[in-house]
Amino acid sequence: MDHEEVRITLRLPTDLHAWLVAVAKRDRRSLNSEIIHRLEVGRENVSADDQSP
Repeated sequence: MDHEEVRITLRLPTDLHAWLVAVAKRDRRSLNSEIIHRLEVGRENVSADDQSP
């Protein structure tokens, strides 16, 4: 699947950044991949919630 990418600057609280780095390391992902993974999972959850009666 081809997709375009957009580069952004993101400011995070220090503790949130440290947590994301730790979780990414645990799951053997880059920080970028971890953030993308969490956004995609969150998007799926929102979509599922939107379909509930």
